[in-house]
Amino acid sequence: MALAIFLFTYVFIAGARLPFLKLDRPGGALLGAVLMVVFGVVSPAEVFNHSEATARHAIDADTIVLLLGMMLLAAYMSQAAVFRTAGAWAVRRARTPRLLLIAVTFISAVLSAFLVNDTVCLMLTPLVLATVDDAKLPPVPYLLAVCMGSNSGSVATFTGNPQNMLIQGASGISYASFAAYMAVPALLSTVIVAAALVYLFRNELSTKRFEPQPPPPPVDRWLLVLTLTVTAGVIVAFFAGLPMSWSALAGAALVMALSRREPREALERVDWVLLLFFASLFVVVYGVNKHGWAEEIRLIFAPLMAGPQWRETLGFAGLTLVASNLFSNVPFVMLARSWVPTLQNVELGWHVLALGSTLAGNLTLVGSVANLIVFEAARGKVDMSFMRYLRVGLPVTLVSFVVGIAVLLAEHALF
Repeated sequence: MALAIFLFTYVFIAGARLPFLKLDRPGGALLGAVLMVVFGVVSPAEVFNHSEATARHAIDADTIVLLLGMMLLAAYMSQAAVFRTAGAWAVRRARTPRLLLIAVTFISAVLSAFLVNDTVCLMLTPLVLATVDDAKLPPVPYLLAVCMGSNSGSVATFTGNPQNMLIQGASGISYASFAAYMAVPALLSTVIVAAALVYLFRNELSTKRFEPQPPPPPVDRWLLVLTLTVTAGVIVAFFAGLPMSWSALAGAALVMALSRREPREALERVDWVLLLFFASLFVVVYGVNKHGWAEEIRLIFAPLMAGPQWRETLGFAGLTLVASNLFSNVPFVMLARSWVPTLQNVELGWHVLALGSTLAGNLTLVGSVANLIVFEAARGKVDMSFMRYLRVGLPVTLVSFVVGIAVLLAEHALF
């Protein structure tokens, strides 16, 4: 029953549709979680309380709290015009289409290195659309810069994206140690994204200077200083080894208390559907792990990872890249978290899982929630098909993936 419910849930997670059920990914995950409880695979007590058999509960509350805290901080940063200010700065500094494309890529990457990339895309996309419309530039390369830059930059830290937050909760690796290994692959991936976009769209992007003069955005100076100061303090707390979930939520609560604004607007910006999706998936994957099916699935792919450490690493990396696109990266990471401790180099395995599942988001249009957020926001202005995205995503992902894995292998060999 556990396996049947798991496979049924993954039909919806993979983006498939059943003719008699109109369910999307969050709806399918919620139904799967309920079925796990209804059919006795997971007891109601195990969902929230520690199980005597496993000494843990199904829902990883730390990950949910961390994601909530970072979303709230990003919401207040948006109210303080942080994203609009960054966009206006990029336009003033980059006076040619190609320089603007590079600037958008790196702004998206840097913001996503510390904030949740999905939230960054949600905030940046309308600003980028308005900017390119004013400058009469083609929107597609700049929208790709937002989502691909966001994916590549988010590799750098545990708070860059949801799948890295899951890895943080399972790995026990410190924020500083993870960032030390992942910063260079994230930087090189972002450079590759920017260079590839400039090259692939070279005929559409002239070197002629443009003169857009967007008015400076209205800024709430108190809220701007408050959010930037508190966010910096939260990041310092991460590097200091303090509990990440409560550091983020404490920072968000502090901003909420001192912002001089009603909290409702910020709370409404939180992606509660994503939090529900996470909680539901935790229950589904817990049920599969509880009855041993996660290990059975691992054994199916074991031949791909048999042999010396380098072959095991490459096999696991390739599996992560493919599976993250077939089933979406967050569900795959939830499943694969129980596999990493069986690898020869466990810490390298966590790094490979984070890199592969994140860069996999650049491969296809549906490979990352960030991609869908960007092009859903641009609907009516840009028609992005699966194949049109793939023509850019395939070379970008393969090159950045190979370079990233090579860097990780070199780092672990040296340190």
